[in-house]
Amino acid sequence: MSTEPLRFDTKIAVLLREDLETWQRLNVTAFLVSGLGTEMPEVIGEPYEDADGVPHLPMFRQPVLVFEGTKETLTAAHARVLSRSLPRAVFTGDLFTTGNDRDNRAAVRAVPTDDLDLVGLAVYGPRNAVDKVLKGARMHP
Repeated sequence: MSTEPLRFDTKIAVLLREDLETWQRLNVTAFLVSGLGTEMPEVIGEPYEDADGVPHLPMFRQPVLVFEGTKETLTAAHARVLSRSLPRAVFTGDLFTTGNDRDNRAAVRAVPTDDLDLVGLAVYGPRNAVDKVLKGARMHP
């Protein structure tokens, strides 16, 4: 087995609006990344097993990088991710007021793309393309 560190030619990134409260940042991040494995199974690694043989669920095979930016940064990143047709997930401010999956989808569906109140965006794709989408964002502290 190789001991060389794995390098990925892809990137998983989450961009959060900088004015979110801590609980909102955590909640948005969890929701956003949950969709990636369902549509891109290649992002999921092998299941885990501890020394006692107890199995644990697989997770992403690569790190998830978390960034933050202004509302304008999110709007620009969303436009860039759409223009590049990269896999993405969005979380809007309206989703903080809904209580279930059906209402979440209805809240997003009710707003035109350019008017979405984006508070979070997840993106997956080639490293250089994701870097271009995130232009102007900074690493989350």
